[in-house]
Amino acid sequence: MAEPIDFYFDFSSPYGYAASARIDAIAARHGRDVRWRPILLGAVFKLTGSQPLTGIPMKGDYSKRDFARTARLMGLPFTMPPTFPFASVPHSRAFYWIEGQDAGKARMFARGVYHRIFGEGRDVTSEDLGRIAGQLGYDPADLARGMLEPAVKERLKTEVDAAIARGVFGSPFIFVDDEPFWGSDRLDQVDRWLETGGW
Repeated sequence: MAEPIDFYFDFSSPYGYAASARIDAIAARHGRDVRWRPILLGAVFKLTGSQPLTGIPMKGDYSKRDFARTARLMGLPFTMPPTFPFASVPHSRAFYWIEGQDAGKARMFARGVYHRIFGEGRDVTSEDLGRIAGQLGYDPADLARGMLEPAVKERLKTEVDAAIARGVFGSPFIFVDDEPFWGSDRLDQVDRWLETGGW
């Protein structure tokens, strides 16, 4: 059976939000599963010398326009949250705690978090993470404790380090087997690659 597609993303990435709405359907059309792997772009930027697009002169204004345009193209609601960019450590730890119990629910959790951030344009607190997890049947208090477990903290660190070692430098970043694709605007290429086996 073919290996799952690896979908790397940061919860603070509007383009990751856009890709999260399509990646599973694209994979399913070709009989593939997807491994969702939240990472922290801050750690990546320390190595690449980059920064969030919105903080770069000229590119910043363009990027805000493009975020909204990309979402409209995909039929997604979009509003920038009051705080952007933001540290996504708690979001990612919560994901990995849930994934340790149920990968499918972790994926649903990620979609719910993304919707609240960019679909509704809201900051997401630890209490919000608990409410979203609660809708999936998890006790918010258990989630709060789980996010602080050393194994969960180490899992996130390991995922970030492994992503960097693999060459991941942005969000979303997708691997079909060993072929890398960067950006939500490469989803059609991912689809075509899966259809043809590459070119």
